[in-house]
Amino acid sequence: MISDSVRQCSKLLAAKGYTIAFIESATAGRMCAEFSMCGESGEILKGGIVCYDACVKESLLKIPAELIKTYTAESAEVTAALAQQGMPIFNTDVLVAVTGLTGPGGSENEEKPVGTIFLHIQFPDGAVAFRGVFGGKPQSVVTQSIDKAAELIIRRLS
Repeated sequence: MISDSVRQCSKLLAAKGYTIAFIESATAGRMCAEFSMCGESGEILKGGIVCYDACVKESLLKIPAELIKTYTAESAEVTAALAQQGMPIFNTDVLVAVTGLTGPGGSENEEKPVGTIFLHIQFPDGAVAFRGVFGGKPQSVVTQSIDKAAELIIRRLS
């Protein structure tokens, strides 16, 4: 079921004549899939790339291995780099990049517990970065991340 936030965000993007694309790690394509279910998807959606593993971030999106080694694959720095690399690939108005920890493992630690999500959203005139910790099982963390991205886009474009 599509959330009200995603539905509202899609309508706003269409009203502004904007397109959107996604570079997803933690959400593994679910964010792009949610936006594809909206009635406006044909007008707004450019596509998405799932880069769950660091090797995809490095090889496909040209994220320096040293950046990932220094900050971890689940970090604000890597998420921002993903967004910047994605803009020319998709030639889009809005690009959402997401990394994080939906379950145990990865770079989990006391400062970055399970549920930590990083979003970096590029707009024609700048960017919005977000770091948050969501509770619940992995599916809940993913859906909360999708809604947060939609809300951040709505806030920026309204």
